[in-house]
This record gives sequence, C-alpha cells and structure tokens, in this order.
Amino acid sequence: MKKSGFVSALAILVGSAWLVSSAPGPNWTVHDKAYYLEPRMVNFVRPGLVLKIVSAEITSDGTMRARVKLTDPKGLPLDREGITTPGAISVSLIAATIPKDQTQYTAYTTRVQTSPITKVTAVQPGTDVGGVFEKLAEGEYQYTFATKAPTNLDRTATHTIGAYSSRNLTEFDLGTQYSNDVFTFVPDGSKVTTVRDIVRTATCNSRCHDPLALHGGARQKVELCVLCHQPQNMDPDTGNTVDFKVMIHKIHRGADLPSVKAGKPYQIIGFNQTVVDFSDVEFPADVRNCEVCHDPKSGAAQADAWLKPNRATCGACHDDVNFATGENHVDLPQVSDNQCSTCHFPEGELEFDASIRGAHTIERFSRDLPGTTFQILAVDDGSAGKRPIVTFTIKDKAGKPIPTSEMNRVSLVLAGPSSDYGGMVPEDASKATGPGDGRYFYTFQNPIAANAKGTFSVGIEGYRNIKLLPGTKKERTVRDAGVNKVFYFSVDGSKVEPRRTVVMVDKCNACHFSLSMHGSNRNQIQHCVQCHNPNQTDAARRPPSELPGETIAFKTMIHRIHTGEDLEIEYTIWGGSPNDFTKIAFPGDRRNCDKCHVNNSQQLPLKDNLLNVVNPRGPLNPMGPTAAACLGCHTSRAVFAHAYSMTTPIGEACATCHGMNAEFSVNRVHAR
Repeated sequence: MKKSGFVSALAILVGSAWLVSSAPGPNWTVHDKAYYLEPRMVNFVRPGLVLKIVSAEITSDGTMRARVKLTDPKGLPLDREGITTPGAISVSLIAATIPKDQTQYTAYTTRVQTSPITKVTAVQPGTDVGGVFEKLAEGEYQYTFATKAPTNLDRTATHTIGAYSSRNLTEFDLGTQYSNDVFTFVPDGSKVTTVRDIVRTATCNSRCHDPLALHGGARQKVELCVLCHQPQNMDPDTGNTVDFKVMIHKIHRGADLPSVKAGKPYQIIGFNQTVVDFSDVEFPADVRNCEVCHDPKSGAAQADAWLKPNRATCGACHDDVNFATGENHVDLPQVSDNQCSTCHFPEGELEFDASIRGAHTIERFSRDLPGTTFQILAVDDGSAGKRPIVTFTIKDKAGKPIPTSEMNRVSLVLAGPSSDYGGMVPEDASKATGPGDGRYFYTFQNPIAANAKGTFSVGIEGYRNIKLLPGTKKERTVRDAGVNKVFYFSVDGSKVEPRRTVVMVDKCNACHFSLSMHGSNRNQIQHCVQCHNPNQTDAARRPPSELPGETIAFKTMIHRIHTGEDLEIEYTIWGGSPNDFTKIAFPGDRRNCDKCHVNNSQQLPLKDNLLNVVNPRGPLNPMGPTAAACLGCHTSRAVFAHAYSMTTPIGEACATCHGMNAEFSVNRVHAR
C-alpha cells in the first residue's frame, strides 16, 4: 500500500519544477548511497533530512510550543507523515532550562524509571510524550508539548528546545537518515547570555567519531546530549550518574579507570535493560591530553572549562579519590568545590605540579625536553651487492649536536624494494662515527642483495633518556625520542621511487593525537611499513607453544586492529606479551575509508607488483595483496572462501567486480 502511494505521488510530482530542482548534485559524493541511485529516483525520494527548530515559546500558563521545519539537504520540504514525500519522519522533542546561578540544564520533560534490579525509582530527563503536531505549511509544523512548564518559571533564564528526528528510507536501500537541532531562547524575549558550550560536536567528529551517533544513531549533537545528560539524570540499575561531565570522562578513560583496574566494571544499563560495559574502552590518545576534546580552537564559549576544577568532573577520571575522607587526596577532605582552585589553579611554574596543566603533563611532550632530531643526508655505496654507508645527523631542537654516546638507542633499518618491501635489516648505529658537528657515518654490516633491483630505503629511529626536575621528588626519566626519517635511493641506477603513500600519519593523529609505538621509537607510517611488510609475522616473539606466527603485514594488521570487537576470528600479536585486539571498539564508522586512506588508495585495482601476504594462522595462506587488505576487516569464512575462489595462478580477479567503476566498487559497497 505504501509503495503504491509513493508511485502516485511520483506521478503527480514528477513534472513540477521544485522536484526536478532536487536532481543529484554536489550534495552527494561517491561515499553516499544516494550517489548511486538513478537521477529520477533521487528526484522522487530526495534522500537526506534536515531538521530546523525555527522558534519556540512558553505561554503564561506554561504551554510550550516549538515550530520546526523538515527539509531535504537542498531545503525542499518533506512530509512528516511520509505521504507526499517518501519516508515517514519521527521527531522527538525535549525542553530544558539552565536555572539562575547554575551552569547545567534541568529538563521539564521527564519520565519515571524504576529499576527491576534495585527497585530504585529515578526521575530521568527524556522526550515529551503525548504532544501534538499541527501542520502549518509544507514541511513546517508546530509542536505543542504535553508537558507544561511550571507557571512560576524564571522567564529571564536560558531555555532550550532540543529535537532529534529520523527518516526511514530502508526500502530504498538508503538506511535511516538522522538530524538534530536545538533552539535556545529566553522566554521574556531578552538576549541569551547564559549557555552551556564546552565541547563542540565538530571536535568529536574531527577526532574519532564519524559521526557522533548514539542511542541507535539518532542523537548526534553534543548540545542536544547535554539537555538530558545532566545532574538530574541517573541510572537506577547501577546507581551511576549519567551526567555528561562525569559519564564522558569515565567512558573515555574506560579500562584505565582506577576503579576498573581494581576490578569494578564501569557499566550503564540503558533501554530495555541493555547492559553497556565501558570497562574495555581504550582511549586512542593519552587521556591526560584534555585539549583533545576541550579544543581551544573549536570556538566553544567555555572550552577552557577543564581549567576550572570541581569534584564531580575530576573525580570522574580520578575515581579512586574519596573527597569525603581525603583518601588519595593528600589526606585532605574536600567538602565543596569552593577551594579546589586553591591548589589546582590552571598552570604553575613547573610541570608535574598540582596545577591542572601541570598534573596533566604528558612526559614526552614536556616543554623541558631538549628534543631529538634526526636527518638522513645521504646513502653512499647503495648499490646491489654493496654495504651502504649512511650519513645522518642527530641534534636537539635548538640545533645543538648530540653525541651518539648520549643516545640510548640509534637504529637504522634497511628495506627494499619500495614497490613492496619483502624484507628488512635493522642494525644498531650507536657506534657510528663523525666529525663532531652532529653528522655521523654508519656502514651496514649486511650488504644489499646482489640481485636487488629498484628503490631501497633507510629509516632511522632512537631516543635518549632525559631527567626532568632532577634532584626533586618529582624527578622522572623520560624517553626523548626523535621523529623517524626515511631516505630512498636506487640500488640499480633506475629512477628513485618512494614507497606508495596509502595513509598519512596526520590522519592517524586525528584520533591518536601523536602516534608513537614500540616505546616511542616508531612514529611515522613510512618507517612502520619497512618492518610491517608482507613477509613479516610475530613468530620470533611467540612462545613455541603458540606457533605458528601471526601476520603483522601493515595492511592486514591495521584493518584488523581497527575492526577489533567486530572480527570474526581471533587476532593476537605477540610482542613481549600477547596483545589481543578483539576487544577494541572503533569509535567511528569503518565504512569511511577516507578516515585513514589518502589519494583514493583504497580503490582497486592495486598495482600489479605487490607481494602476497604470508598468513600462517589463517584459512588462506598466502593472501593476495588485495585479499590481504579486505580480509583485515571482512573475516568470515565465507569471505575467505570468496577471496580464495577469486585467486588464480595468474593473480587476483577482485578488480573485476570491485574496481573503481564496477558495480560493486570499494566506494559503493562502503557507501553510507
């Protein structure tokens, strides 16, 4: 019945100018499912959803009303009921205020929730139930809340109406579209002067979340979240507050919470008694870097709120502190927030002090580190069969030479060919000699293979240990590591061809802030791939009882690590100890390949000179270069079987169906 109604609507509207104006255009990219629809279907469905709250009012008797518009991304109206335009649209609204002399919201729209576990009853903020929509014009509606504001409300206080909406287009294979909006006003008509604007949604999305999408995907804006996630809100099943400033800090510290380390899981029990356990969450950056979220460049009016301490916020991360007794708080009870800033002022004279910035200093970013800077200037005798001589420099950030005797580690890695590294040779270069101006010369003990061809590379890594605050009780030893450098050279006189660029470390650092692995030694992708090549496994680190080795080829390893808890196979890499990556929860949407990839490097076909990837523990060994990437994320036996069936002695047939312009191109099957 619904489909026939859509066909009727199409017959009526197909010739109208406003409908045709919604033809495919710059709104849709190759990463959107709508991009692949026929133009006439796009004109009919008009995918997307934009919710806008135009105005709001509270009358003298407490009646609350909001005027909302529902449009497609080009501003053309959509029918809420899904009759004249496809896809019924659900809209839910919340009303809240920031009371005088307070900084957080209190909701007018609430519900009563009684825990079947504890029998505790809580009054929780929520959406209005039973309100009435009135159609004012095409795509424009007035909503009258069933909930009334108190008649004695403070009409000079900040009030906010929040709304979230969803449009179901699953029958067109377009999923469900979402949109959020908030409208802030003062009921007496005066200017809004009090806001809650600490962390911006854009910061969440530009960092890790892609996009921020909670409660089934419908809630996507922080300014909407804080209307309900405020001190009024608690989980009666666990007794945990669901106040944003506490909940978010605890979620992001996750597995590193003192309480979790002590054996108490951090859980919230939500809709339909769903238990959500955040005890395994691993923050991808150092959690002490508060400005990852409290971004001073975000434009948030209160981005510096983290420099204003209070017990609830600080106690969320530091949840082993008992403010009532003083335990883990230098034995000092803290009965209110009034004196917090006496000790915990924004910034002191020294790092690692009790100031907020000092207490959150990350050692390797200390301003007092002299720095370690590498450069590779030349490779001589870099021909097949010879032992290359590498000229490199080690200096501090001021340009002062650093003697190799002061370095705790200097290592050079020789790898090749750059078309696809098949092997690497690391050597200790700490005995390199030089004239004393920061230049050093090192001759590899291992020669380049006599039959080597093409471009090879040398990478450098290392660090020196530096004492910070020496002679004080805060003295600590820190690894002052250098940024890896990679130098390319030809071993046969052919043109130098650097290794292909698939991902860039700047994209990694959107989440990781400053990617640094293996004791801070490895921090640049072009250096990582020298070791994490198609022939490399962890066999050398595995106990004999745990053999065979696991592949650590970069393309497979990184996809599997980021797939984490969604893997359908076990994936553990042995270093000094086993590292099980099957508990990793990726905070974004892995269908967005561009989150990591550059230059369309996810597209097929791949270059035809890439190596197979050894995979001793997998059902397909070796894996072709394309399969090795795809089987990083897609790990069911059916997919392995498909990859096997598409691999012949001639090569892989993957690009036939998954090539850039094919029906099942990489972009199309990952479109959202």
